[in-house]
Amino acid sequence: MPRRFVLRAGAIVAASALVLVGAASSASAHVTLSSPDAKPGGYAKLIFRVPTESGNTSTTKLVVSLPKDLPFAHVGAQVKDGWKVEKKTEKLAAPVKVGDVTLTQAITTITWTATAGGIPPNDFDEFALSVGKIPEGVDALSFPTDQTYSDGEVAKWADVAKDGADEPEHPAPTLKLAAAITPVAATTSSDAKDSSDPLARWLAGAGLLVGLLGLAFGLRPRKVAPVAASGEAGMPDSGKAQS
Repeated sequence: MPRRFVLRAGAIVAASALVLVGAASSASAHVTLSSPDAKPGGYAKLIFRVPTESGNTSTTKLVVSLPKDLPFAHVGAQVKDGWKVEKKTEKLAAPVKVGDVTLTQAITTITWTATAGGIPPNDFDEFALSVGKIPEGVDALSFPTDQTYSDGEVAKWADVAKDGADEPEHPAPTLKLAAAITPVAATTSSDAKDSSDPLARWLAGAGLLVGLLGLAFGLRPRKVAPVAASGEAGMPDSGKAQS
């Protein structure tokens, strides 16, 4: 196989694999949750990262639902320029004791509504809550979230991931309490494992392998054809007398 063909094929496959990996990564983007200080029994800052997964519409509204079975005694919402924030309080089905406080009602949803342009296409923004106390004896808290686009479409991030199962298509932002120490630790379940699509990873590996093979063929030294020597070391010199 010609060396030039191998080099071109390796470059094409490698580039294609990178494109597919990029496409898979963008397709898997969703609302995520992190916290720099969440610990059971304490107060925490919750940060919701919201990407606009669209090329021509903006995110204009975000509705975050708080756990009703494990309510917070305190909920503070970030005030952001260009956004109106509202809190909804509901009566609880039964009183819940949180620390030294017994709650009969609690804040159950926080809504940010854009008063300007919202989050532009292919961009992202972050929305924060200050909550407490974080309940003890639980491993994770889920916060189902509705994301509304300027064309009226609503993306519902409400599916709770199950242990040992693949990440759902629309995962709810989830706070992992067992390891919620750093901003990257308390995220959705996808952070606990590689969220890349297996096909994309396989194609990337294949592209890299073919690219390396192509490089190896390109660096292989050429075989030099033997050159016949002149004179006595080669063909007989016709000018000499025959014995």
